[in-house]
Amino acid sequence: MTDVVEVNRIEVLRSYHLAWKALHAETPRASFFQTFEWLENYWRHHHEGQHLRVLIVRAEGRPIGIVPLVERTEPSRLGPVRVLTYPLDAWGSWYGPIGANHTAVLALAMKHLASTPRTWDVFAPRWVAHESSDRGRTDQAMRLAGLTPTVEAEASTSVVEFDRFSGWEAYLASRSTKVRHELRRQRRRLAKAGRLELIRHRPDSHTNGDGDPSWETYYQCLGIAERSWQAVSRTGNTLCHGSVSAMLADAHEIAARLGMLDMSVLTIDGTPAAYYYGYHHEGAVYGLRTGYDSTVASGAGAVLLGMLIEDSFERGDKSLDLGAGGEHYKRRLRTTVENSSRLTHIASRAWRPQALRAARWCAKRLRWAA
Repeated sequence: MTDVVEVNRIEVLRSYHLAWKALHAETPRASFFQTFEWLENYWRHHHEGQHLRVLIVRAEGRPIGIVPLVERTEPSRLGPVRVLTYPLDAWGSWYGPIGANHTAVLALAMKHLASTPRTWDVFAPRWVAHESSDRGRTDQAMRLAGLTPTVEAEASTSVVEFDRFSGWEAYLASRSTKVRHELRRQRRRLAKAGRLELIRHRPDSHTNGDGDPSWETYYQCLGIAERSWQAVSRTGNTLCHGSVSAMLADAHEIAARLGMLDMSVLTIDGTPAAYYYGYHHEGAVYGLRTGYDSTVASGAGAVLLGMLIEDSFERGDKSLDLGAGGEHYKRRLRTTVENSSRLTHIASRAWRPQALRAARWCAKRLRWAA
């Protein structure tokens, strides 16, 4: 017998912590963002205005999968819209169910959502690996439950696939002559300014006797961010932005305790010049933020990335997610581009999102006719 238990309070959800941990270990392409600890920390800092809806899918009373969701009000051109979505907020590249059996878990979770009172206008699972690991499962589950979605592109992320190459030199050989020359030239030029050292902190978990957050290195990253363009950024998602700095500091300690922290600082004669901050799990590295201090040296950020990739080859990493966007430095380093999708179902009674969809359809038709 299967059923779905919906949990709406984080205090109640804590009783499923051990089950979540076990299911996370079975989850394909799992990340730090899919841990219970990430959600608990995110909720502690950003719960205001949101309603927690975590679906625990069970078989014979035993959890076989978890679908974390949040319901919140989002602005639109026609006014506020109530949206049900994943609790990622674009911090990572991918999100989805926790557990191994995504097909059954998604089917039961969507059936539950379709059969419960609708307090939302739009159901929009975002950051779905529709074309790769999800393999259309979310789309199919939504359709079978009568929640027919529109599938749209969400974001493109640049990835370095380490397991495609025998090592750093083989990877370099795959780059263009110009890129190889730039990577070597920039490192030689920077070395003339002083001794280069890559400090990479990747502690083992607290369970395995480590979990050291190395706050000194974290504050070096933060200091570089405050001396870079990130200090004046208004996006609200930089390492040093006041609206998220407390959440990220708590996440830092949590990631270290779980053995999922990965941060690097490039120093020149002991002076921090550039940083790369992220998380890792099962050989997959996700770069959350990067930055450099232009007052120390020019090109430090590019040199740091090259040294980081070389170090990842030595560590046996599988991949490095450079994050969404197509900046020049990502294009020259990446070996592939992966796309995430947004699946959107609009409730029939929700006039605002229905009107917005009609307006977008008309605009597309007009552009095509022109």
